[in-house]
Amino acid sequence: MDNKSFNLTTNPWIKVIAVDTQREQTVSLIELFENAQNYRQLAGEMCSQDLAILRLLLAILTTVYSRYTASGESYDWLVASGDSEFAINEDKFDEDDSQDDLFETWRQLQQAGRFSQVVTEYLKTQADKFDFFGERPFYQVTTAEYDDLVPENKSVARGKGQVSIKQINRRISESANTPAIFAPSAGNAKNELQVDEQVRWIISYQNFTGVTDKTKVTTEEKFSNSAGWVYQINPVFALGKTLFETLLLNLILVNDWQDDVVYTLQKPVWEFKSVREYITQRKSQIIPDNLAELYTGWSRILHIEWNEAGRPQIFSAGIPIYGDENAFIEPMTTWRLDKKTSEYRPVVKRLPSLGIAMWRDFGQYVKVTQSKDTQEPGIVVWLRYLKRKKLISHDYPLILNSVALISDGNATSQSPAAEVSDDMQLATDVIFDEDGTRQDPTSRWPSRIEEVIDLTQVIGQHYYRFASNIGKIRNLDTRTFAGRMSAKFYNRLNEPFKVWLAGLSGQDDREEKIRLWKSELQKIVSAAVTDVMEASSPRDMKGIDTDRGPLNIFTAKSHLEYSVRKDLELDKE
Repeated sequence: MDNKSFNLTTNPWIKVIAVDTQREQTVSLIELFENAQNYRQLAGEMCSQDLAILRLLLAILTTVYSRYTASGESYDWLVASGDSEFAINEDKFDEDDSQDDLFETWRQLQQAGRFSQVVTEYLKTQADKFDFFGERPFYQVTTAEYDDLVPENKSVARGKGQVSIKQINRRISESANTPAIFAPSAGNAKNELQVDEQVRWIISYQNFTGVTDKTKVTTEEKFSNSAGWVYQINPVFALGKTLFETLLLNLILVNDWQDDVVYTLQKPVWEFKSVREYITQRKSQIIPDNLAELYTGWSRILHIEWNEAGRPQIFSAGIPIYGDENAFIEPMTTWRLDKKTSEYRPVVKRLPSLGIAMWRDFGQYVKVTQSKDTQEPGIVVWLRYLKRKKLISHDYPLILNSVALISDGNATSQSPAAEVSDDMQLATDVIFDEDGTRQDPTSRWPSRIEEVIDLTQVIGQHYYRFASNIGKIRNLDTRTFAGRMSAKFYNRLNEPFKVWLAGLSGQDDREEKIRLWKSELQKIVSAAVTDVMEASSPRDMKGIDTDRGPLNIFTAKSHLEYSVRKDLELDKE
């Protein structure tokens, strides 16, 4: 593979959908940043792969625009000492002024509707770091670096610690011991990828690594190989109408929600002077203080040996991971409060929660009360800043998108078992309704929406009991049957509720909008019950005797309808 080159800055490897043709294209980094406004979205093999690449793209943008204005001039409160070396000029740095400068850069990009030439210039200066086959191969280490970092008996020459392409390809994720039966390819084809796809999967694998591999870098203290960082959070980000809008909305240049830090020097992984310097930093297990380093963090050191036929042998060794307690530098996750330690940790989506739509966890994404026991995702805090700075309009339709790759729950493998993607859209003055109506400040839309969701889920519980009663009548496993029926019921709810959310505005009569949803909810319940009634059998009608009296499909329906009427209170209204 000598003299071979595949440079991510100029060779096409990122899949996108063009706005004008709605067709897929493959573009380089420079092409993407120069034409982001002409692409609708990323279009890789999986949504989780797109998320990993989105974070890489944001690392580049955050690095560039935290150093340079939209016109390409470095901020006067920074001192440049090289292509990628910057320091804060303490004599000129003022927290408020620097914040204003960064917001002004964001505003100018928004007005221009495209990224400026300074991004291309940065990529040209860093081009040698982005060559997949270069002297310092992208997201990889050399043979000498790998052997220097792992135990002697795990060296490349010993052939230990290999992972195959079919394991890195998260559509297959096949280890040497367990064949992936329902994979999109079979046999030797599982280990065959074009270079551009290999690049996409290498980036994705660093974010969504399982724990089947056992080789680790040498450290003084023992550690266990960890899953990839993004694999251990509940990712959420803003979605725009174009790729440019998506990148801009998620381009966080001011992060003073995180320990009152307004500005931090950015350092993506390729700007470390050497792999050893990066690994030394990782051995400290201190979470990065800047987004560029976090977004480009590795979970493994990877070394690729290429044989004469051009096929890769991939060597992998684990790196110590940093803790996730109060890791608020991470903006793309929801949080849960650990009551034992009083610390926040990222929410992790697991298989039992697979069917729960994003809107049902509304309070995890948007602060619905002023309680200090709730922590919003950093991206939502950033969007609120943009609204307060009047950089996004009050009626701008904000779309929060969630993409999660869910593991099998096996502690010794954590292989991908499912991928889920969901979103919810709200107007800016709804999601960030600070005051509610003048007459009633407690009528803030977020708190009222949470009330509606709570009520909707109470109705869902009534329907579950109805389904459970039908299961009893039919002498079925009531938990399994009711679970399936409940899932179908929520599937009927999901789209109408998302439409209701998207149709809200800050000028709405709250009570009228809520009444309209209650009426819609009653119709959905009625339609779901009608489906059950139409499929009923003589046994359903005859029913069974219980301790509480006769139970048949008619009495079960009557109990449900009474409970729904009582809780929705539509007759009273």
